[in-house]
Amino acid sequence: MSESKASAGRRAAALRAEITRHNRLYYQQDAPELSDAEWDALLRELRELEERFPALVVPDSPTQRVGAPAAEGFDSVEHRVPMLSLDNAMNEDDMRAFDLRVRRILGDEDEVVAYAGEPKLDGASLELVYEKGTLVTGATRGDGRTGEDVTANLKHVWSIPFELAGDAAPSGRVSVRGEVMLPLAAFQRLNEARRERGDEPFANPRNAAAGSLRQLHQVDKQRLGALEFRAYAVEEGVPAGVRSQIEVLERLRAWGFAVSEESRRCDDVEAAIAYHAEVLVAREAMPVEVDGTVFKLDRLDLREEVGTLARAPRWAIAFKFPPQQAETVVVGIETSVGRTGALTPVAKLKPVFVGGVTVSNASLHNQDEIDRKDVRVKDSVVVQRAGDVIPQVVRVVREKRKNKSARKWRLPKKCPVCGHEAVRLEGEVVTRCPNIDCPAQLKTNVRHLAGRGALDVDGLGEKLVEQLVDAGHVKRLSDVFTLDAETLLRMERMGEKSAENLVAALERAKETTLPRFLISLGIRHVGGGVADVLAGAFGDLDPLLGASQERLEVVDGVGPILAESVVRFFGDERNRAEVERMRELGVRWPKEAPRKSGEGPLAGKAFVLTGTLPDWSRDEAREKIEAAGGRVTSAVSKKTDYVVAGEGAGSKLKKAEQLEIEVLDQATLEKLLSEEG
Repeated sequence: MSESKASAGRRAAALRAEITRHNRLYYQQDAPELSDAEWDALLRELRELEERFPALVVPDSPTQRVGAPAAEGFDSVEHRVPMLSLDNAMNEDDMRAFDLRVRRILGDEDEVVAYAGEPKLDGASLELVYEKGTLVTGATRGDGRTGEDVTANLKHVWSIPFELAGDAAPSGRVSVRGEVMLPLAAFQRLNEARRERGDEPFANPRNAAAGSLRQLHQVDKQRLGALEFRAYAVEEGVPAGVRSQIEVLERLRAWGFAVSEESRRCDDVEAAIAYHAEVLVAREAMPVEVDGTVFKLDRLDLREEVGTLARAPRWAIAFKFPPQQAETVVVGIETSVGRTGALTPVAKLKPVFVGGVTVSNASLHNQDEIDRKDVRVKDSVVVQRAGDVIPQVVRVVREKRKNKSARKWRLPKKCPVCGHEAVRLEGEVVTRCPNIDCPAQLKTNVRHLAGRGALDVDGLGEKLVEQLVDAGHVKRLSDVFTLDAETLLRMERMGEKSAENLVAALERAKETTLPRFLISLGIRHVGGGVADVLAGAFGDLDPLLGASQERLEVVDGVGPILAESVVRFFGDERNRAEVERMRELGVRWPKEAPRKSGEGPLAGKAFVLTGTLPDWSRDEAREKIEAAGGRVTSAVSKKTDYVVAGEGAGSKLKKAEQLEIEVLDQATLEKLLSEEG
């Protein structure tokens, strides 16, 4: 491998990890750290690297995915047709380049094509499935393939029809897609109420809408009722005779849905650019947040010819608005410690009205950003907010800097919450507190440990974790294994039976596997696949605890960034103490002989899992396959050897049939494992 390719590989790995982390923060924890523009820039850089070095593309790359996995606490819903994202146009040249690509694919650069123009609604995407005209399922986008079942909460959203209206209501299955938003007036009322209660206000209407949908306990019916749903697509069950996007919107309106009244047909790309300019002018008067326009080929039949990429259709694009900006003064810079341990510098601003809200804080993201922009206390700065998650400092107005010798600001060397030495891994931009018992991140770490992919502690949910940590019953991660029924009964809404069940679940969780235990510790970059690789290479925890970075890097699938992360984690005395205490409290796993790379009866075979198997969860099926040396990937491709399909299998099964890939049910898989063994 050449030096440039090696460097690209390291950068791609760092970008994948960083984008995945921000996806999790944004979609699952409603605690984003980046603006849309910054996230787009990271993804664009990764895509460019993968285009230059195609071998860097892996199935679970963010360029091949959308969003993030379904959050814990909701049932999962598999989208029969993936809910894809959209590529972005940032200026008129990007739009014209998009139009040219479309016409080239259609085979005639001189042919003029029409687009349907719609406002780009800044909310949370939903899919609503109707059978015989009645709503049966409502799901979030999730990772584009699997979302969260929020049907129960949707019954309180008055703008979603539970029965399709009109004589033309379909009798079969129909899936309707659209955006659920919190109107700006309702958003302001909600944040005022949160401030009065002492709660942190929502960053923007989009996060407020997503948070409203994902309420698990004490559902706020009034807050849900304030949401507005606008439909923009029929994915399954397009009525006969409907041939264009504009006709789709008309049919949705006839069925009882709200659609964006500003939508219209644009005869060519120049008309589309003019439409974008009109919506930009009108956005201030709109009752909901709009951060651009969306253009789709109006003719539905042409979309099939143009086709779709892994994460975005070729026949549609989002034309983003430029950010809104204002000037103010930095009155101070403070360090915030996030729920994932990230140390984030935050500029405390003289309050300024921008993008529809009064801004008094702006994230400076990391030390590199502060150094690049050279932000100092008392500087005049330009801030922006354009549907962005958190307002950001664009630049310093250097000519207004009065104190030319003002000191540059540096992140503290120690975590301001727990005092632990902060670290920054090679190839990463974020400085972190590595202490898994740090109070700022303890709640997140406990929930992670209890998650399905980790130790799977049924009953240890978000609200209970908050109570246990706030009451001081869980002061360190290992304390969860000291909980007893007497302690649990002191918690709100915890009955005797629930307490007994949780104690039993904690006892069951102690009997685990090494990969699950490694996942439960929340080590940076160690997910399911990496945990399996490490367990297979070392067999038990003790050899891994003593492994050097050089020893880890020779393991197939482990690069320098991952190796450094593991060595730093286990080199930390506090983290090692937690590991030892968990073992003393009874957490255990079977020891295995280290497996050589590529070893096992299914070595070299690639599997994809889809649908629900009769007797195994997906994690159990994955563990059995990987124990036999096989690999489980997320996407079906020509490199896939087998697709294991259960009940409710959707688009992956269809793609397997198209590519003539062998499809197995659970019984056939068991037979294959038996025969190979």
